[in-house]
Amino acid sequence: MPVINTRRAIMLGALLGSTAVITPAFAQTAEPQATEAEDNGGLTAIIVTAERREQSLQDVPISASVFSGEELQRKGVVNLNDIQQVAPSVAINTFNRSTFINIRGVGIAQSAPTSNPGVAYYIDGQLIPHEQFIGQSFFDIGTIEVLRGPQGTLTGQNSTGGALYVRTPEPEFDSTFAVGDFTVANYDRYRAVAAVNVGGENVALRIAGVHEQRDSFTRNIAPNAQSQPGNMNMEAVRANLRLRGADGRLNVNVRGEYFNVKSDNNAVKRRGDTVSTDPFVIQEDALSFQNQQGYRLSAEARYDVSDSVQARGLVSWQDGYTHDQTDGDRTATALAVPANLPANTANTRTYPGRVSNGDTQFKTLIGEFNLLSTGKSPLQWVVGGFVMDETVPVTLLRDNRNTLDVLQSNSSIITEAKNTSQSVFGQVNYYLTDAIEVLAGARYSWDKQVYTRFAVPGAGFTLPFTSQVTSQQLTGKIGVNYHFGGDNMIYLTASKGYKAGGVNLTPNTPDFKPERNFVYEAGFKTELLDRHLRVNGDVFYSDYKDIQLSSLVGGLPVTQNALAGKSWGGELELTAQFGGLAANVGLGYLDSKFANSACISDTNAPGTDVGCATNLRFVPKDRVLPFSPEWTVNAGVQYTVGFGSVDVTPRVQWSYLSEQYATPFPSVNTLVPGRNIFDARLTFDMGKAWKLEAFVNNLTDKTYIASQIQNSSSADGGIIYGTPRTYGLRLRVEIGN
Repeated sequence: MPVINTRRAIMLGALLGSTAVITPAFAQTAEPQATEAEDNGGLTAIIVTAERREQSLQDVPISASVFSGEELQRKGVVNLNDIQQVAPSVAINTFNRSTFINIRGVGIAQSAPTSNPGVAYYIDGQLIPHEQFIGQSFFDIGTIEVLRGPQGTLTGQNSTGGALYVRTPEPEFDSTFAVGDFTVANYDRYRAVAAVNVGGENVALRIAGVHEQRDSFTRNIAPNAQSQPGNMNMEAVRANLRLRGADGRLNVNVRGEYFNVKSDNNAVKRRGDTVSTDPFVIQEDALSFQNQQGYRLSAEARYDVSDSVQARGLVSWQDGYTHDQTDGDRTATALAVPANLPANTANTRTYPGRVSNGDTQFKTLIGEFNLLSTGKSPLQWVVGGFVMDETVPVTLLRDNRNTLDVLQSNSSIITEAKNTSQSVFGQVNYYLTDAIEVLAGARYSWDKQVYTRFAVPGAGFTLPFTSQVTSQQLTGKIGVNYHFGGDNMIYLTASKGYKAGGVNLTPNTPDFKPERNFVYEAGFKTELLDRHLRVNGDVFYSDYKDIQLSSLVGGLPVTQNALAGKSWGGELELTAQFGGLAANVGLGYLDSKFANSACISDTNAPGTDVGCATNLRFVPKDRVLPFSPEWTVNAGVQYTVGFGSVDVTPRVQWSYLSEQYATPFPSVNTLVPGRNIFDARLTFDMGKAWKLEAFVNNLTDKTYIASQIQNSSSADGGIIYGTPRTYGLRLRVEIGN
């Protein structure tokens, strides 16, 4: 990556992402509307149909990227991890049971049943409050919206880093059609997505389903191997019943989704492997698997109380579980603790062979109500409330005496967390003049966690042991916007986000406090050259306090927040359309460092540094925050040529992420090196009914580290390598009207 001087970095950082959205919790994204510019070979206008007003994405003061389902397919985005290759300032790491999303260096690094992600994730307006169940619904996508910065005013739940909103296509009235999307690729990958829409005058139903299977990129060469970690099989189905009143004032959506994802767990390369240096070769003897299954039900109603006021209500029930098993020593040779020795810590170091088994279940009830303005007056407003009540039972078993399967548990963790969250919020927008708009919003949140331990390794406390922690916080946003020349705008905002505190596993470990993030942002949005070029940008400064960091102490998980962070940077996105020629560029710059020094625990290298208490290590001021790549860059170009009734479109694209660290302690075990990835596609568009695409991802077959796994209470850490070169064909078929 070329060196860029500070002045140039500031100029480049003053720019944003190609689109932004009005508060998605109260908005429904429409398909891009045809415009005069589009007829002239220019860009399509992207419209947000908000319940308070229809608004161009160019009129909304927030740093965000928005992608339609068609655009995601064109850019090869087939799972949640791929978002970091098309949206600036996003880092996504998936391992074990969870997908960790960090935006501008803020989010989450490791999971615990008592913690919350810093980036909130939504599907059709319903919050998915835990990172274990956010990747299974990535099919039949209408739009996805990536919001950068705190969401402390109008979204369903507070967040310190940002939010992702996934929206599936709305059922269409007076229309009956079916869509099929089929992919065949190497590594025996088969993916089929099908959707059927049946719509009458006031009732419409859309049902979509997916089946995907793929062999692992990695070979398990253990002579007694029982699993091939990385093998995957997924099935999911989703239904959306849409109703509207005869007068059009009442609109209802009833949604249901079921998913069942089975795999042989993650393929993790053992550090210091002496059997094979091949990144895609491992040796594990234990039976390894990961099964995730569950369902979600929701009902959402909107009613026009008058011509200028609308009421909205949403209720959601989610029930999902993860059952997994891992080769804890990640070898086929390590010996387990013999039967005649106690299975204590000293013996597990001498005899590290072990198997770990876990069960985690989430039962979550969510409700939200909003009252908002929909007229065209200079004053727009929304008020509302949010409630969440959930139960999270967890059972983690570790067998230190066997290496092939869990036959007994010598180290058990059995807990149950009961989390509740309530908040009230509101925001007003007012046009002082036709060009100057001011906004102010606030939210007050109450969070409570009751945590019961039924089994925990160690001594010094009586079980079961129950404790609780409460958090409350005022967050909000203020800003001023200057609109000029149609869809052009300059904005200045200040916002605050918050993440609730929680309880640690061991009763003698202090609770962790809430995390807060204050962000000051200035940006602009412009459309140039008769709407053939869109350039959006921003710069920001972040004051990040009481950062929640997860690690291990004495082999058990703990969350601590002794540190603060300071960050600055910016995003730039350019989108161009000149007839058949289309191009996009996205750029994110981030300078993110710890703002103070502190002593905290280190998962990988436990020890005691000079000046620190026992088992704590020193983190100096100005060390880089975890998951904070300095540069995130993406670019693509395509050109469409017509041959009779067939449009042929070749496309090439590139993404770059600079290096990042997985913990506050830089080492070879925490470094995720920078990477360049190139993709190519060739699409034959035969009209609405048929589309055929040939693709090659990771064209140069780059070998790179996708995630650095840290040691956990159940298994040793290691390396997950990124997807090697893959290639295949994709066919899309549509029938009906």
